[in-house]
Amino acid sequence: MNSHPSQFWNQLISALPAPHFLQTYEWGQVKAKYGWTPFYAIWTDDGKLHISTSLQSPIANLPVAAALVLKKQVLNRGFAARLSILYAPKGPLLNWEDTALRTRVLNDLQAFSQKQGAIFLKIDPDVVLARGVPESEGEIKENSGQITAVELARRGWIYSSDQIQFRNTVLVDLSASEEEMLARMKPKTRYNIRLSEKKGVSVRVGTLEDLPLLYKMYAETSVRDGFVIRDEGYYMTVWKLFAANFETFKHSNLPTCQPLIAEVDGEPVAAIFLFMFAGRAYYVYGMSRSIHREKMPTYLLQWEAMKRAKASGCSAYDLWGAPEVFDESDSMWGVYRFKEGLGGEVVRSLGAYDFAPTKLWYKLYADVMPRVLDLMRSRGKEKTKQGLE
Repeated sequence: MNSHPSQFWNQLISALPAPHFLQTYEWGQVKAKYGWTPFYAIWTDDGKLHISTSLQSPIANLPVAAALVLKKQVLNRGFAARLSILYAPKGPLLNWEDTALRTRVLNDLQAFSQKQGAIFLKIDPDVVLARGVPESEGEIKENSGQITAVELARRGWIYSSDQIQFRNTVLVDLSASEEEMLARMKPKTRYNIRLSEKKGVSVRVGTLEDLPLLYKMYAETSVRDGFVIRDEGYYMTVWKLFAANFETFKHSNLPTCQPLIAEVDGEPVAAIFLFMFAGRAYYVYGMSRSIHREKMPTYLLQWEAMKRAKASGCSAYDLWGAPEVFDESDSMWGVYRFKEGLGGEVVRSLGAYDFAPTKLWYKLYADVMPRVLDLMRSRGKEKTKQGLE
């Protein structure tokens, strides 16, 4: 193979439907540092499946589907040492409307999970169920998504109680002009962007030297808003690995990220990380301080992110998350109202489904893991708080 594995894999998946940065080679390398083994699965038009932990052989035939599948051993000793969990984040990638291909890919994934001794295999591809807020006038249901959901249930896949990624999101169309993008926004959002500029907020691109400061701001945000984050080393791994591709982003298929920092009189007050891959941009990590919030720095940050993503060749901006239930009872309602103001469209997708080769192990895992995770989250919150103090 002539190209580096990352170039080869990312080029391959960027040519498939709905490529996602969580399916990139780089994401597999991040997870490899934290106990996961990445498998690269490629289905070709000659009916073959190529799956291994390395990408050393060129593929002679046309790839028609692919999946980065992450494997983690649950127990390292005793009679259950072979037990593992498998997860294809935002995968597999294929034309889900192709019935024969869909059947082939699901059959192969089920067989692979059995061979690996998996408690379950989780998939959460970007298969769209509907666009627009449920029961609204503008709601459009997608038949292919509905058909896929029915088929997964028929095959015994279970809608997962553990949805790792957001099932719903808000997508902003970047193909319009900047004037049209502003016109689509809610009046208050446009007002707050202009207010932020008038009040002296400026936005700059961050560097590697800014990363420790950004993690501290992220930790402050998590403690203030009550959500759990990982340790500093994890985010440094993600941010550095993706940011390293920025200089060559426009001329390659490599994913990248860029920190954007809002400042008042040279003092950082808010920031976001803008990820980009295969024509789509993503707002993944957002952080802010309690000072200068009246100057609306987060509004200007999002507008700058949209303009930068558009200038980098992206046609859509994924605001990364919308409510499960579209009313004030949902914990994401306040965040959604902010995102809604940016002029995007609600996109509701399939969500995560689990295939469990052995129902007993799956039930035991499903019963025990929520309690373990609650304990870990509680400890994580306390650790983050202590780190700030």
